[in-house]
Amino acid sequence: MFLDEVVVEFVSGRGGSGAATFHREKFVPYGGPNGSDGGRGGNVVLIADRAKRTLYDFKLKRRFRADDGEPARGNKTGRDAQDIEIHVPVGTLVTNEETGELMADLSADGMRFVVAKGGKGGYGNLHYTSSVRQAPTISQNGAPGAEVVARLELKLLADVGLIGLPNAGKSTLIAQISAAKPKIADYPFTTIVPNLGVVSVGDETFVVADMPGLIEGASEGHGLGHQFLKHVERTRVLVHVVDAYPIDGTDPLENFDLIEHELELYSKDLFERTRIVALNKIDLLPPDAVDELVHALREKAMDVYPISAVTGQGVEPMLFEVLRLLNESVEPANIPVLVPSGANDDDEAWDVEVRGDGYAVVGKRIERLVAMTKLDNDESLRYLHRRLQRIGVIGRLRDAGAEDGDTVRVGDFEFAFTEDTR
Repeated sequence: MFLDEVVVEFVSGRGGSGAATFHREKFVPYGGPNGSDGGRGGNVVLIADRAKRTLYDFKLKRRFRADDGEPARGNKTGRDAQDIEIHVPVGTLVTNEETGELMADLSADGMRFVVAKGGKGGYGNLHYTSSVRQAPTISQNGAPGAEVVARLELKLLADVGLIGLPNAGKSTLIAQISAAKPKIADYPFTTIVPNLGVVSVGDETFVVADMPGLIEGASEGHGLGHQFLKHVERTRVLVHVVDAYPIDGTDPLENFDLIEHELELYSKDLFERTRIVALNKIDLLPPDAVDELVHALREKAMDVYPISAVTGQGVEPMLFEVLRLLNESVEPANIPVLVPSGANDDDEAWDVEVRGDGYAVVGKRIERLVAMTKLDNDESLRYLHRRLQRIGVIGRLRDAGAEDGDTVRVGDFEFAFTEDTR
């Protein structure tokens, strides 16, 4: 089954907690702090794989979760969790479903993208030792993992796209020029999934895609056209296959105009893409009728190549012209910046909001700081309060009108406001 669009949830692992322990050994009565750090949570990594053709695997599983990092055990650092690696087809776009932001374009085989970054491990009390704090009992929880709901959309990567009405002979043509084996029938039938084939011309090769047949209204979502028109967007050259002898008795010129109109409605850029016309099934018409059709199509400012996909007549000159157009075209530079979700650990943005029942401090940095604090430890709470003072959160709350005892929310936690660091 061909599946080219799906919404999936990715959850990275939480970091392991740090330890607050002290060295204990016979004849060493005052052993210092030796609590180690927790392990990193597992990342969720997408890998572009040319062996994958569809997103069908995600129909069976829509949620992926990496393991949490292990907590530290005394002076032994917690083990990092193993990353989850998920293979997707080359040409997969990754979009944040909530914001609509394009996160990555996995357009090359082997390209990797950390879609959800694991939380870092919490510090142990050894990290907080200083000349004035020689026996701290402070340690951190691990940082929360990231939760990302992403839309995966597959746009096939091919150099050349075959477009046209159903039964124009696109599948027969791709079977003639490559090793692809699409389903072909001698009755009204249309391809329901794109087929890819590698074409050899001289010493060079290129990839051609046989797109499902378009119909009138395809640009508006009628039939299968709108679902697959997006795959044509990546091709550099289009070959518009026109049936010279339609089985339904329609006019080949009107059929040509119909597809051209649908391309223009769908995308102006796509309509202006370099393309030629392959007038197919010329073996079914007398030569004078073929010449008449070729002349009429050339008046529409198109390069026309009369061919027979069944017999191979006229196919080779058309392929050499396609190769020439490909060599002349400049492949657009498309090097994505693969920034993993939650990678910006230095995000300083935060704000104070006044709400009906209190105040809220919003911002990833502050929420992460609170989530990593062990709130059942008095020294950790005092340390958190001093950090919030240095950052300016306490002062901003006071300026907003907060008084002792007022409720302050940070993420999932609630606190009573106070300026007393004791």
